[in-house]
Amino acid sequence: MHELSLATSLVEQITVIMGNEGASTLHSITLSVGRFSGVEKEPFEFAFPLAAEGTPAENTRLIIEVTEMKVKCKACGKETVHDIPLAKCGKCGSLDVEIVSGREFKIKSMEVE
Repeated sequence: MHELSLATSLVEQITVIMGNEGASTLHSITLSVGRFSGVEKEPFEFAFPLAAEGTPAENTRLIIEVTEMKVKCKACGKETVHDIPLAKCGKCGSLDVEIVSGREFKIKSMEVE
């Protein structure tokens, strides 16, 4: 279960950020997790409290916002959302696209004191 190693790394990052900001309490953390990032929401929600135990992130409210796969077409300029990890324009069918979202795993916000 790689979600536990991701949760452990996240807690380490949180600890560093809180130290840099002089914060002592983390109330909540919001993550942006792409649907095709390879991170499963439920296993991560299970792993996070285990990784956070005994750290400033213990008892923190974890909020996970799942983002869809979105691509921007370089040919027609349209942005389209996909249900499958298919990197082609949903409007004109071009394969010349840039992935805008759907594969990320990042901290969106933290509520600290």
